[in-house]
Amino acid sequence: MRVLVKLSGEALSGEGKKGFDPERVSYLISEIKKVVEEGYRVGIVVGAGNLFRGIELKSLSRERADQIGLLGTVMNAVYLKDHFEREGLKTKIFSQIVNLPDVESVSYDSIESAIENGFVLIFAGGTSNPFFTTDTAAVLRAKEMKAQIIVKATKVDGIYDRDPKRFSDAKRIERLTFSEAMKMGIEVMDAEAFALCKKLGITVRVINFFEPGSLLKALKGENVGSIVLPD
Repeated sequence: MRVLVKLSGEALSGEGKKGFDPERVSYLISEIKKVVEEGYRVGIVVGAGNLFRGIELKSLSRERADQIGLLGTVMNAVYLKDHFEREGLKTKIFSQIVNLPDVESVSYDSIESAIENGFVLIFAGGTSNPFFTTDTAAVLRAKEMKAQIIVKATKVDGIYDRDPKRFSDAKRIERLTFSEAMKMGIEVMDAEAFALCKKLGITVRVINFFEPGSLLKALKGENVGSIVLPD
């Protein structure tokens, strides 16, 4: 089974923090390693919120700020590659925006070869264009690697009918369709990413990544988080 894991930059730094937190990074690697050791083929798209936040770049034009964010995802990818390989996980970085020794250009053949040879794939640089989020990039890369599912790794254990932080009686929704999610205004992924998932027929599972073992449980079909299905 092939899976694309969408991680926020905060997965590397801790909530509201900047840079890299060694404990967070170690945890992330251990969770991915569990999945790889079970035989799953893994691709990763990571954001750059641990390095740059939109509010910090508000003095710039949107297209320039987005380009800085795209470069931040490359920095995160190179950092993760080094740490993955220290733990014995073969890793390749794919991106369309830079030419670096550790980064390969995106091509269908290269992606397929890397997957078949047991590499963890890290996709950096978003879609390579400003104005598109890393959520949208995750959907595109999932399609390119022929992933059966996208796991959106968050700090909340699924999708709720209303904000669980504000409403104590909020209820977790275990299953819903993309049309239902879009109608409800679910913000766990942006509308463009949801629409693209719907069009391409890609399933999304939303989990609390920071609950140990949740990623592996989700891939094994256990009742973890929420699943969003094509209509």
